[in-house]
Amino acid sequence: MKVVIVGGVAGGATAAARLRRLDEGAEIVILERSGYVSYANCGLPYYIGGTIQDKGALTLQTPESFRARFNIDVRVRHEVLSLQPQAHTVTVRRLDDGTEYTESYDKLILSPGAKAIRPPLPGIDLEGIFTLRTVEDTLRIREFLEHHQPKSAVVVGGGFIGLEMAENLIHAGVHTTLIQLDDQVLLPLDKDMAGEVHSYLRGQGLDLRLGTAVTGFRRQGSQLETLIGDQPPVAADLVILAIGVAPESQLARQAGLTLGQKGAIVVDAHMRTSQPDIYAVGDAVELTHAVTGQKALVALAGPANRQGRVAADHICGLGQSYAGAQGSSILKLFDMTAAATGLNEKAAQAAGVAYDKAVTYSASHATYYPGAQNMTIKTLFDPQTGRILGAEIVGFDGVDKRIDVMAAAIRAGLTAQQLTQLDLAYAPPYSSAKDPVNMAGYVIENLRGGLVRQYHWDQVATLPDDGSVTLLDVRTPQEVEAQGLLRPDALHIPLDSLRQHLDQLDPAKEVYVNCYSGLRSYLACRILSQRGFRCCNLSGGWRFWSYAAQDRVHDATPTHLCGIPAKDGGCTK
Repeated sequence: MKVVIVGGVAGGATAAARLRRLDEGAEIVILERSGYVSYANCGLPYYIGGTIQDKGALTLQTPESFRARFNIDVRVRHEVLSLQPQAHTVTVRRLDDGTEYTESYDKLILSPGAKAIRPPLPGIDLEGIFTLRTVEDTLRIREFLEHHQPKSAVVVGGGFIGLEMAENLIHAGVHTTLIQLDDQVLLPLDKDMAGEVHSYLRGQGLDLRLGTAVTGFRRQGSQLETLIGDQPPVAADLVILAIGVAPESQLARQAGLTLGQKGAIVVDAHMRTSQPDIYAVGDAVELTHAVTGQKALVALAGPANRQGRVAADHICGLGQSYAGAQGSSILKLFDMTAAATGLNEKAAQAAGVAYDKAVTYSASHATYYPGAQNMTIKTLFDPQTGRILGAEIVGFDGVDKRIDVMAAAIRAGLTAQQLTQLDLAYAPPYSSAKDPVNMAGYVIENLRGGLVRQYHWDQVATLPDDGSVTLLDVRTPQEVEAQGLLRPDALHIPLDSLRQHLDQLDPAKEVYVNCYSGLRSYLACRILSQRGFRCCNLSGGWRFWSYAAQDRVHDATPTHLCGIPAKDGGCTK
């Protein structure tokens, strides 16, 4: 059996290695257009910024090591020009000399990946404008930084690559402006969760321009000017385009393979295309979303690797199927971490999935052990069954392991009640006896069980101001002095004295309660509800509202849930 693989990065390289482990006698050929194979796309920005010093660390294998270990014929700088499905051949060009030849196959695996989007804007091909997708792109940008010593840069696009590039440019001492068309960065997050990220990035020195459209580029002396409509242009020494990626499916299109949304290659559960001897994996394929069951595009390394393995298994007669992806992702932003898995609100609404949500604010480990840092967790769930549909986390220490637990819970179809029952590892340096994941489950179960009702940050401004309802703030005087009231018409009664001042509340009026994080206001609602008051708790508290509804300076990760740093006394034990 002869298997030809087009593309030798995540999906292609994984498929090749798996094929060899399953079939020692197979002839395996990898055709890779770039000069590198099996390289770490996700590590490229960190080489540019100097966090990764050795460029050799970016390549997991070389053609020579593939040949020595796996007996695989890897041909770099060989571009596949066309496919001939009926003849079972591909036409290949050697980029070093321009000659062409035909390669036959019994099975073909397409792993072309995705291409960086370069919109047809005026001046987009000017020198000093870069995209980042391959090792060659990385070396060009790194060489530019070393030889030109730029003082300023513009990054266009606020996704993973754009934000990682912005961070690494700032680490390299380059003043960086990031321009994003949407009103938020990191679209896997909902906008309310992205608010804290925006605040933190600006605090790190990033000039963040949201809701801004780039209309072109021009050279002005030694600098490039990024044009943004009728606003003044942004001058910089270099520009990084990180607008997004699109499936690189031109070969499939020309060969008549069935394509789906955004031109992605349609495959079945075994990664077969509409031609039974041609498989496709990675960023170029359309897959099934594991939560909604609907078709989706997920351009991430983990799914690409799993798809490569499934394709190899099926070629070798094993009955493996790909179960879909849920888009689990994580990003380091200086010291902050942002992560998501499953559905966010935008995706749930687009898919027509019924959901409710809970926002919790938990410490990464026991607060009495030094170094605890808080994280914001937003969890989407099915209001009827309690099944977990998605999670987003923004914080510092411990975000990664919580998002992984949530990802596993979503894949297993766990409910909020089952989250409360998870037996997670605990010691004071690592967690609390009730882990943040457990706490998310408890809060959801309180909501579903009717122990508390909630209102959300975007409803604060629309609450009546005619005196027909009561806004109650139960934070401490110290907090209110430092942070201000949610609204000027709010009544302030600290939680610990609430029972002694119930006469200040009108039982005929619904009470909308807030504290800093949502915990003490929940306790207030339990007090009031059991005394006949109708009560709603502000989900996520004043803190979440302040990031979602306005642009404020980021907290210095306090260890108390009130937002007052421990050195200033805090407010909780």
